[in-house]
Amino acid sequence: MSQELYSNLAIFVLSLLVGFEVMSKIPSTLQTPMMSGANAIHGVVVVGAFVIAAEANNWFFYCLAFLGAFFAAVNVAGGYTVTDRMLGMFNRPKKTTPKEDDEK
Repeated sequence: MSQELYSNLAIFVLSLLVGFEVMSKIPSTLQTPMMSGANAIHGVVVVGAFVIAAEANNWFFYCLAFLGAFFAAVNVAGGYTVTDRMLGMFNRPKKTTPKEDDEK
């Protein structure tokens, strides 16, 4: 195996360890806003999948690019959905007027 592969693997493992440490230190009340923002940033992964697709020369890499783009798009949509639901919790309930109550 090449030295570049070992370097990339070491960076990947170190990023996993750092990510785990950072996530374990965040209080549970901040998990939802932090994760929704992080998921929205996953648009970069979509771009990476497009780069893989541009360099693909066989069916395996095409499938890999499709799966990467699909899962990243689902993650981005999930991030925005969680953010929308979280922001919806801060809306005040609508006040009804006496006229609206009579109509019901």
